[in-house]
Amino acid sequence: MSAPARKYVEPNRQMENLQSGLTTKFEQLQLATEIIKREADALKNLAANLPDDFCVATDLILDCDGCVIVTGIGKAGWIGQKTSASLASVGVRSHFLHPAEAIHGDLGRVGPNDIVLVFSNSGETGEILKLLPSFKKFQTPIIAITGKQDSTLSAHSTAVLNYGKTNEACHLGLAPSTTTALMLALGDALTLVVSKTKQLQADDFAKFHPGGSLGKRLSLVEQVMRPISECRIANETATVREIYIQQGGRERRTGVVLIIDQKSRLTGIFTDSDLAKLLEKQQDELFDEPIRNVMTQSPITIAAGSKTLLAIETLACRNLSELPVVDADGRALGLIDITDVVNVRSGQ
Repeated sequence: MSAPARKYVEPNRQMENLQSGLTTKFEQLQLATEIIKREADALKNLAANLPDDFCVATDLILDCDGCVIVTGIGKAGWIGQKTSASLASVGVRSHFLHPAEAIHGDLGRVGPNDIVLVFSNSGETGEILKLLPSFKKFQTPIIAITGKQDSTLSAHSTAVLNYGKTNEACHLGLAPSTTTALMLALGDALTLVVSKTKQLQADDFAKFHPGGSLGKRLSLVEQVMRPISECRIANETATVREIYIQQGGRERRTGVVLIIDQKSRLTGIFTDSDLAKLLEKQQDELFDEPIRNVMTQSPITIAAGSKTLLAIETLACRNLSELPVVDADGRALGLIDITDVVNVRSGQ
């Protein structure tokens, strides 16, 4: 079967196609690569030429007894919202103030001990300029993140983080792209320098991230373990047959039996894999012997009060599916099952 004939396209029409859009996946990937390179180059330049007022800005945030009120409009506003959320996540009280809502009553959110962090590429954004007289009246210090040093916003600011004139990565040079990347980088830099200066520790970070996979990683094992009431437990004198008959109908069945002595101290574990091995080897006579004869003695455990992240690392490094949690006296308190933490190993 002959190949279909290619459709003839006049040279003028080919030029129109190239001017109106990208005609091949190669051209799309080529442009995407160029966009990322342009933004990366701008970030490298910023890293090599940090604004002179950067430390002034960090000191204002560190010395702030109130809140960091963040504002901006359009794409700059979205960057501001992210920065405000990041500041809050490291223990710096922060709120986002929408400029349009601010002049209709939300200026009441600005307190006497607050500072304002403003995002505006031009420094001449109309909605922002309308707020400046009020900030001056309130005697509220302003940190400006902008691309123009000699703007109205800069003139009213205590600290100016000027990243300078830059070209947007957009093919029209219009859509905020490079400028928002620079704003985001400066917002992150402020947040993380303040966090490091305040000597924020993992325990502090965990207080502000109790939910989601990140919260689980930073939580204590007691907060995510299956409590002993939901585990299969047995005395070391019980037989394998007795244990599996008595506990066969449990809901949320775990793949391990925790073996304890008369003082509830963990002395061993017996897994479903151990049971399968007895069946494979046709060692039926062991089903009616005390489980201590076939259990894994002195199993790997984790102490109560340990971080869940340590439990996850132990499960991964030791190739385990279950990890018993014990108290200081070796008593079994619960169980970390890999299915309970598999989604939080590297999550956010």
